[in-house]
Amino acid sequence: MLNNRQDYVIQTSDPKGDEGFGKGLGVVICFVFALGVIQIAYETVAGWCQSIAQWGGETAAVIASYWPF
Repeated sequence: MLNNRQDYVIQTSDPKGDEGFGKGLGVVICFVFALGVIQIAYETVAGWCQSIAQWGGETAAVIASYWPF
C-alpha cells in the first residue's frame, strides 16, 4: 500500500451566500416573467387598436358607398 492516503473534499457551506443567490435568481425570474406579461398585454392592446382602426375604415367605406354623390 504505497498510495494509502485519503483525499478529503472540503466543502464550505455559506448559507447566507446561497440564500442571497436564491433571492437574486428569484428576482431575475420574476422580472423576466413580468416582462413577458407586459409584452403579451401590449400585443393584445395593439391588436385591438389595429382591429378597431380596420373595422372603422371598413364601416366608413360601407357607409360612404350609400351616399348618392
